[in-house]
This record gives sequence, structure tokens and C-alpha cells, in this order.
Amino acid sequence: MRDLGVGLGYLLKGQRWVARHGRQYGFGLLPGLITLVLYAAALVSLALWGDNLVGWATPFADDWTSPWQGLFRGFLTAVLFVLALLLSVVTFTAVTLLIGQPFYESLSERVDRDVSPDGTAPESNLPLWRELWISGRDSLRVVLRAAVWGVLLFALGFVPVLGQTAVPVIGFLVTGFFLTEELAAVALQRRGVELRDRLTLLRSRRTLVWGFGTPLAVSFLVPFVAVFLMPGAVAGATLLARDLMGEETRENGATAPAKDDGAR
Repeated sequence: MRDLGVGLGYLLKGQRWVARHGRQYGFGLLPGLITLVLYAAALVSLALWGDNLVGWATPFADDWTSPWQGLFRGFLTAVLFVLALLLSVVTFTAVTLLIGQPFYESLSERVDRDVSPDGTAPESNLPLWRELWISGRDSLRVVLRAAVWGVLLFALGFVPVLGQTAVPVIGFLVTGFFLTEELAAVALQRRGVELRDRLTLLRSRRTLVWGFGTPLAVSFLVPFVAVFLMPGAVAGATLLARDLMGEETRENGATAPAKDDGAR
């Protein structure tokens, strides 16, 4: 259980790091703002026309009498929106990281140099197009895994008591796990760790991952919060990645202000 607190600690340390590095924080906000506009438009569209989509998908209920048809389709519309909201938490990170790859790559490297005893950071030495391709490919694989979990939890949601108690908790744990994977991938990709190995590494410290990712997943449900927490989440995930890789970290490095922010 100690790892839960350690994971939460990395999340808080990441937010403190970007608070002390204003220039890095400002650049890190741009990709999130772009993604937020796209996702807000998609969710508003679903809210406006979701009932039409459910009606089209359930033609067998056309002849049902009132109020059963309205209750059934209203319930499915609500469930569809909740699932879209949870899926957006996972995919928001993936899309934001893809759009902001150069920004977050630079931020993660800065964190590595700041906390590394020798002041160095691992480098992938890959061209930008190759990094974008790997990031996009791996993000798609993670989203597909998350979607499978979403379908399973959706089905379990119909089970009395279990669906209203345990399933929402499991849903946030699953979301937190995949959210952490997406964020830690920025640092782990530079270290040459492939997706399968990253997942194995994260599963070996599940409570650490849940301590970091679950509070973040809950906070991401609040409008606009995800945009402002993303830069710090990337910084915190870099610290978490160093822990997973067993790398030495200077304790005061994550909160020490950079001397050259104004020069960059």
C-alpha cells in the first residue's frame, strides 16, 4: 500500500516542477487546449444527437409502449455518454501527447536532466517522424485495450449491486492504469522500452501506477482541469518512469528551479 502514496507523490512533484518552470508549463498547455476544443465539440454533439443514435441502434424498441421505450433508450443514452466520457479521459491523453510530442518530449528531457545526479537525460536519437509514428501506433494499441475493458465494464454495469458499486471503482482503476501508461511512455520510449515491456513494467507495480493515475483520471473528468494538469502529469510520469527503471534520482531535483529558463 506504500506505493499508492509514492505514486500520488510523483503526481504532486510533477505539478510542483512545472510550477517552478513557467516557460515549460506555458508551452505544455498549447496541445491540451487544442485537444480540448476537439473533444468538447465531439461530446456536445453526442449530447445533442446521442438519443437519435440510440434510437437507430435499437429498432426492436420502436413498438414498445410508453414509458418503457423512453426509459430504456434514455438509460442507454446516459450510459453511452458516460462511456464516451471515460474513454475520452484515456484518449485525451493519447491525442494530446501526439499533438504535443515535441513539447512534452522536451519537457520530459528537462525533468530527467534536472533530477539526474549527472545532469544527463536518455535520448532516443530517432527522427521526429519516427517518434510520432511509434507514439501514434502504441497509443492506438492502448486505446483498443482500454475499449475492450470499457465494453466489459459496460456489460457488468447491468449486474445488480455490482454494477453500481464495484464496477465504477474498477473503471477508474483501469482508466488510471492506461492513463499512466500513456504519460510514462514519453520517458520510457526515449529509453527504448517497447509497449509490451512497458505494460509488464507497469503491472509489476500496480499500486504505484494506481496511486499516480487514478486521482489523475478522476480529476480529468472535471472540465478544463486536464489541460492545466497535463504538463505536470508528464513531468510526474517522468519521475515515475525513473523509479520503475531503478534509476537514481536527486530528491531535490524535481523541485529545483531551472537556471536557464529565461534563456530558452
